[in-house]
Amino acid sequence: MEPLGATTLFLVICVSCLLFLSTWRKTPGSGKLPPGPVAFPLVGNMLQLREKSLPLHIEELSRTYGPMFTIYLGSERVVVLHGYEVVKEALINLGEEFSGRGRMPLFETATKGSGIAFANGEQWKQLRRFAVTTLRDFGMGKKSIEERIQEETHFLVERLRNTHGQPFDPSLLLAQVVSNVICSIVFGDRFDYEEENFVTLINLILENGKVQQDPWIVLYSFFPTLMDYIPGPHQRLFKIFEEIRRFVGERMNVHKVSLDPNCPRDFIDAFLIKIQEEQKNSDSVFTEESLVGSTINLFVAGTETSSTTLYFGLLVLLKFPEIQEKVHKEIDRVIGRRRSPSMADRSQMPYTDAVVHEIQRFLVLAPIGVPRAVTRDVHLRQYVIPKDTTIFPALKSVLYDNKEFPNPEQFNPGHFLDKNGAFKKSDYFMPFSAGKRICLGEGLARMELFLILTAILQNFTLKPVVEPKDIDITPVTSSVGNAPKPYELCVLYR
Repeated sequence: MEPLGATTLFLVICVSCLLFLSTWRKTPGSGKLPPGPVAFPLVGNMLQLREKSLPLHIEELSRTYGPMFTIYLGSERVVVLHGYEVVKEALINLGEEFSGRGRMPLFETATKGSGIAFANGEQWKQLRRFAVTTLRDFGMGKKSIEERIQEETHFLVERLRNTHGQPFDPSLLLAQVVSNVICSIVFGDRFDYEEENFVTLINLILENGKVQQDPWIVLYSFFPTLMDYIPGPHQRLFKIFEEIRRFVGERMNVHKVSLDPNCPRDFIDAFLIKIQEEQKNSDSVFTEESLVGSTINLFVAGTETSSTTLYFGLLVLLKFPEIQEKVHKEIDRVIGRRRSPSMADRSQMPYTDAVVHEIQRFLVLAPIGVPRAVTRDVHLRQYVIPKDTTIFPALKSVLYDNKEFPNPEQFNPGHFLDKNGAFKKSDYFMPFSAGKRICLGEGLARMELFLILTAILQNFTLKPVVEPKDIDITPVTSSVGNAPKPYELCVLYR
């Protein structure tokens, strides 16, 4: 071997050993991490994890290593929790310790790390407390927001009637409906479906969902610093968020001009008033930057998650016309055709309620959950998880538990019905996660899904453009989340 080649090889070995030791030393001396596959220096477990199916590989690893195991995304240590019992132990029984937000480099860069979703510690506690209180003040979980959803469903029904039974992709329309509900809370007003800026904004959110399914996106979690300089779909995602950020910033500036501290109109007004109240506090977490970030968090998440679930729900009903027919009959019996569905109807509509729950269970919008982090060194079972370790609570392992939900790979509303046909609650139903970081908009989402889906089926029969047997409801799985395959349908007025 040439001297230069030998020297190079020696240096590579030395650097590799140092990197390996650096990773190994992250394990605390007072205990041990959960087991896991061998992690290589620098790249971690990237070579073992297929780019496009991280959730699938997590399921495979659980069969080897059990309900708790450790993987490395690059140099980032991640402890995976797999199964209801360990997820409950961590997120609920040790809620405070598992209340941190795990690192999400892609979205931290896209949102500039500001807002509720990516905050930690005292900043997160203050922003979340403020958001919960303010959203409640503006109707979240109350009759007023129910009426707002009902009003929006009238616009939806009219638009659906105007399709005149012709095939169309409902993704844009569903996103507009859901978005207008959160817009009324955050921006104080709804938008016309034809308004150019609104259409552009919703298309950006839909594109964001599609970009996240690209296999390149997962690479950013491994090598965020390097990927900043490499062209790819992640760069498009950053531009999308910049456009959304510009829109929110413009709305904030308009609000500042017309702000009345004695009469807040919406979330932005309330936040601006809070900024004024704390302007003498140099350490305040309430800044214009955190206002823009928090508004983006609420607006994007409040639009994307519910609209994606509804989009999937309609696909399921196309696949199973017999389920659609049963829902039609229940709607006709309880509500009829003349008045709008209300949340009071849900207790008398166990089958429809079960269908909505099964749609969420089967889709598993976030199969590995939104990353958490432990706020201190935590003893869980026989292991020690060091402070700041990222946690993946594998929600699919809970929602697809075959003891709680027999044959979980099959879509079956019976998973949420008892032998008498009454609705059956389940502690395993965690589509919104659990514990202190449970989805901020859970109550709103539950209301939207029931009222919007029921309003559509009250007025229309859904018809597929292909034979039901040819419809594939298997979600498209990426490292970020699940989504239905694109499709078209026809709606026929009943």
